[in-house]
Amino acid sequence: MQPDMQLEAISRAIQLAIAPVFLVTGVIALLSLLASRLARVIDRARALEKRMLESPQPDPVVEADLAMLARRASLMNWAIGLGTACALLVCSVIAALFLSAFLGIGLQLLVGWLFIAAMALLIAALLIFLGEVFLATSRLRIGEMQAGFRRRPWERDLG
Repeated sequence: MQPDMQLEAISRAIQLAIAPVFLVTGVIALLSLLASRLARVIDRARALEKRMLESPQPDPVVEADLAMLARRASLMNWAIGLGTACALLVCSVIAALFLSAFLGIGLQLLVGWLFIAAMALLIAALLIFLGEVFLATSRLRIGEMQAGFRRRPWERDLG
């Protein structure tokens, strides 16, 4: 391949790689969010375990909360793993684009399948994250016990 044609092929590869680079940036931001949520779940579980150890008798509410936190941590681990695999596949797409430009071989099919796989993993990670959010809000307790009955957040105090 002549130098001008090779430079043009490399320039084209850079243009094609810009979108996947932005996608990797977004996935990394998602991974940061997931890791932060996992850290909060772990901190909360440690606090509840400490409270349970200090309590003279078992508390079923604390035990139920710990079971829920364990489930949430498991979901977050899966979402982080799938998100990381997605980022790795997108990086492979970028590498394949440059290999194609440098070596002058057609890797379009490989690039296409890698991108489809990356999107499938990202969709799975987002669905698992959504499930974790639903799970987290299912045990949400706002306005615990007031005046001897359970109040809902939308109920006002008329007294």
